[in-house]
Amino acid sequence: MNRYLLALCLAGASLGVQAGGFRVGSPEIKANGTIGNQQVFNGFGCSGENVSPALEWKDPPPGTKSFAVLVHDPDAPTGGSGWWHWVVINLPAGTTGLALGAGKADGSGLPPGSTQISTDFGSPGWGGPCPPVGDKAHRYNITVYALKVDKLDLPVGATAALAGFMVNANSLGKAMLTGRYGRSR
Repeated sequence: MNRYLLALCLAGASLGVQAGGFRVGSPEIKANGTIGNQQVFNGFGCSGENVSPALEWKDPPPGTKSFAVLVHDPDAPTGGSGWWHWVVINLPAGTTGLALGAGKADGSGLPPGSTQISTDFGSPGWGGPCPPVGDKAHRYNITVYALKVDKLDLPVGATAALAGFMVNANSLGKAMLTGRYGRSR
């Protein structure tokens, strides 16, 4: 990574960068910044708006045939599995981002052919941050994967973990953006 990009990341810029130049950014979530109430879950004691952030990515690896977006909280107190907040697969190769609010449960905000997998909230679509009261701020890793296949064929009712396994098995590269969120009450 060149010094300019490293300085941007360290200064809290909105782009997450990976080797080879593949990167993802969001106007709503700055790198390692606090996630705002618009993206926070509405339920489980949280009163956010539960709107998925806009995302845009650039410079995927050559040979990319589709994309997947996985949003995961590795700090969730689940005995080691973390918490899946959004899983989108089969985004067409020409996709360069997702609009604010694209994570509606019915999938109507996504490009045709895309599929959402149920999150750990028990349904498809964006499920925003909502860590336990008093926990340290959790990390929310938004990862865009460039895949070597046009489509992942997953069974109906596939879990986020199975989707994640298949995404990783078919990955040409990934770009990650991390936001943070905690609550004191």
